[in-house]
Amino acid sequence: MLTQSSCIKRLVFVVALMIVSISSTGVHAEPKGKVIIFHAGSLTVPFAAMEKYFESIYPQVDILREAGGSTKMARLISEVGKPADIMASADFAVIDKALIPSHASWNIRFASNQLVLCYTNKSKYAVEINTGNWFDILTRNGVIWGHSDPNIDPCGYRSLMVLQLAEIFYKKPGLYEQLLANRPQKNIRPKSVELVSLLKTGNMDYAWEYLSVAVQHDLKFIRLDDHINLGNYQLDSYYAQAEVSVTGKKPGTWMKHSGKSCTYGITIIKDAPNRDVAELFLDYVLDSEGGLKILKEMGQPPFIPCRVPTQSMQQSLPQLLKKRVNVKN
Repeated sequence: MLTQSSCIKRLVFVVALMIVSISSTGVHAEPKGKVIIFHAGSLTVPFAAMEKYFESIYPQVDILREAGGSTKMARLISEVGKPADIMASADFAVIDKALIPSHASWNIRFASNQLVLCYTNKSKYAVEINTGNWFDILTRNGVIWGHSDPNIDPCGYRSLMVLQLAEIFYKKPGLYEQLLANRPQKNIRPKSVELVSLLKTGNMDYAWEYLSVAVQHDLKFIRLDDHINLGNYQLDSYYAQAEVSVTGKKPGTWMKHSGKSCTYGITIIKDAPNRDVAELFLDYVLDSEGGLKILKEMGQPPFIPCRVPTQSMQQSLPQLLKKRVNVKN
């Protein structure tokens, strides 16, 4: 018969075995807490869908998103000091310039896009506009068109690049200045998605948007030649003919952006408040059957697999994300 002492020893031994067994099977605490994400306005609809799915799988996680112009979002982190776990930019270069190396260590390129000219049935000359005359219509008296602010939103400076490239491609000297002369400053809005409501209410005839935004909001749009739309990375040397100056990090300073294809970037901030869960969410975003599938379904071509430009950057990624990313410049 076992003594009381023997029973206690056996019980302790069994509990110890259970602890070892649980540890060896990789059981971890349920993900929980807030994950703060700053992202481009053009990612609002797909990221909302990703948030809904992720929170259904992990009900103790609360995804908190703030959308806006990518440059502005990055500055809220780097200059204002707002806490954030993840930053997703419509131009990967914003992360490179504003956050690396002080606030982030790596930058994953995960999706592409292109610019289109959006309109509705209410727009002036809606029945007439086409790929061959859109620039003439935008110069007509009474036509109201606009774009987002190039100083805080990549879609803004990309819109200006499209107009510069149109002048080159169609061999129409002076077209760029002629177009801008018919676009008052009041038609420039902080972020491109704000223009959608102006279009739908008939307060604006035409607006420059990303193709994905046009698809998600069921807008009519004019597709542009690849030499103009910033959607073909193979034409980056052609796009580089366009150049736009925007406000710099300090008042009174300026930065130049040269034309290149629309490539989105995403990173985890160095002092992320909830890094482990942020990594888990980003793993879902970069999954070809997860977040990238949502992007594709919503009119935004993802990179599968996603990309980083160097081997050293790939090695610096969290272990969970390495399988999602290849090295490709």
